[in-house]
Amino acid sequence: MVDVLFFAELQEAAGSGKINVEAGGLSINELKAKLKSSYDLVDLDSAMTAVNEDYSHDDVKLTDGDTVAFIPPVSGG
Repeated sequence: MVDVLFFAELQEAAGSGKINVEAGGLSINELKAKLKSSYDLVDLDSAMTAVNEDYSHDDVKLTDGDTVAFIPPVSGG
């Protein structure tokens, strides 16, 4: 299992700030596709991705026990 954390509007769209997903062996890109098909996460591709608190690219492979955070772009002033 992989813990997935959502922030800001992604949290609202997913209906939760944290979910657990069977994603061991998947890439970030494959996880995004899985999440998009299960939740209304249209802005997922524009979010920054961190795995175990390190920013990561979409080709990173996940292992059981990882924590993935999706952080949408922030604006304001």
